[in-house]
Amino acid sequence: MTHREVLTALSGLLLGMFVSMIASTVVGTSLPVIISDLGGDQSSFTWVVTATLLATTVSTPIWGKLADLFNRKLLLQLALVIFVVSSAVAGFSQDTTMLITMRTFQGIGAGGLAALSQIVMADILSPRERGKYAGLFGAVMAVATIGGPLLGGVVTDAFGWRWNFFIGLPIAIVALVLLQRTLHLPALAKRKVSIDYLGIVLISAGVSLFLLWVSLGGNQFEWDSAVSWAMVIGAVVLLAVAVLVELRATEPLIPLGLFRNRTFTLAVIASISVGVAMFGTAVFLSQYMQLARGATPTESGLLTIPMMGGVLISSTVVGGLISRRGKWKGFVITGSVLMVAGTLLLSRLHYDTDFLYVGVSMFVLGAGVGMIMQNLVLVVQNTTEVRNLGVATSAVTFFRSLGGTAGVAVMGSILGTVVADDIKSGIAKLEPEQQLQAAQTLGGGGIPHVSELPDFLRVIVESAYGLGIGTVFLTAVPLAVVTLLAVIFLPNVKLGTLNAVQRAKTESDEQVGERELEFELAGEELFEVAEGSVAVPVTGALQVDDEARSGRSGRGTRA
Repeated sequence: MTHREVLTALSGLLLGMFVSMIASTVVGTSLPVIISDLGGDQSSFTWVVTATLLATTVSTPIWGKLADLFNRKLLLQLALVIFVVSSAVAGFSQDTTMLITMRTFQGIGAGGLAALSQIVMADILSPRERGKYAGLFGAVMAVATIGGPLLGGVVTDAFGWRWNFFIGLPIAIVALVLLQRTLHLPALAKRKVSIDYLGIVLISAGVSLFLLWVSLGGNQFEWDSAVSWAMVIGAVVLLAVAVLVELRATEPLIPLGLFRNRTFTLAVIASISVGVAMFGTAVFLSQYMQLARGATPTESGLLTIPMMGGVLISSTVVGGLISRRGKWKGFVITGSVLMVAGTLLLSRLHYDTDFLYVGVSMFVLGAGVGMIMQNLVLVVQNTTEVRNLGVATSAVTFFRSLGGTAGVAVMGSILGTVVADDIKSGIAKLEPEQQLQAAQTLGGGGIPHVSELPDFLRVIVESAYGLGIGTVFLTAVPLAVVTLLAVIFLPNVKLGTLNAVQRAKTESDEQVGERELEFELAGEELFEVAEGSVAVPVTGALQVDDEARSGRSGRGTRA
């Protein structure tokens, strides 16, 4: 591929990834309107969000494994088609069941786009070149994650909520055309393929059960209940059996041998808390702006621009520096330090915190996330064998998504507890008639419309959410510290200068060379013939038949 073709193909990858990410976040601000129009309840609201996250997380490692076995370009186009069709159908939903089903298929397509775009980028760019382009991917993810809710609010107000599902379709079609015309990958070598169906079922079921537990716990059932314990035990048993199956599978979904690679293991650990930071800030900062500061959905999207700016600037600038200098570890450690600092700064939020302080805190956290998010994928791809490139790349993305989904659920549960306790203590200090009015207004247990509350109650609610969201970020600090420790111990391996296609050819040539060397050494046997006290070396000639030369047999006849 020429340089121009590489850039055009990357444009297709970026567009496809942007569409998949934006579809997951664009409905965030309009979901109350959507569920109300479709006649849904709080349970439907929860499932619309959970179904997409669950499908994306579970499908990511499956797409990654398929990428090591089948045509990657075809898989990428398939993921994009699944996403486009399900998005279009979701826009015509007549009830919540239809919407949840289509959101599940959207998640499957999004999981494929997230994993395959990184894998295909490794095929056409060397690790040294990949730094600056990885920065662009990080920037696209940041813009989609934080800008999606803002776009959704504007589109819903202007055109109606159904256009949230239609707005990305033209972009997805352009991405399909660009990929078809410009992405040229060599065909994979033909070999016998063994698909790990049992591993796919067990891992998908175990992870799904775990995510459902953390997502629905505290809302649909109590944490300490029979249902909760059954889900935990079931998830543990399924994943334990999956480990045994993966150890014996011919083509395991997640080769456990990857965890012997220190770079891979530490990157996975670091990715979990990066996912919490990325998804958590998008969810809880939006809630902070609307519930603690009284902002509208559109205003809350605008107020989170510093976070988006931090990710965008740091990921693109640092990616370019890594490609230019070939050094990455210092930037990753610096990003981890900034992530710890940003999380600590946000843990001091209150309902009356100065907006300048809030903006600086968001920018610091965003800069940290931008420096490490995509570069963790880069260092894993740099040290992984080409035959496992797809599954290793998708595994890092999988654990980042898993950490984000589980982390947001747990942090949301903490937020609910802190807010409820603080509101209860605040109401207890009011006059009896005000307490009665507060009970009537907030008795339903739903999220209140802050702008419609009387002044005495509005202050209590805003103060509770300000304190609660600060507490949520404080609980994320230990995870940020774990990320810092993990990246400190990452081996500082030099970035390679060959892309995955070139590496695959080099590794194939080396294997051929090793086989030829084995035959050559086999023919140079040394025999010692004792003649008195003198050892006489005799070199035997080796006669190798055609079958031996092809590598199917190492046996020959010594003449």
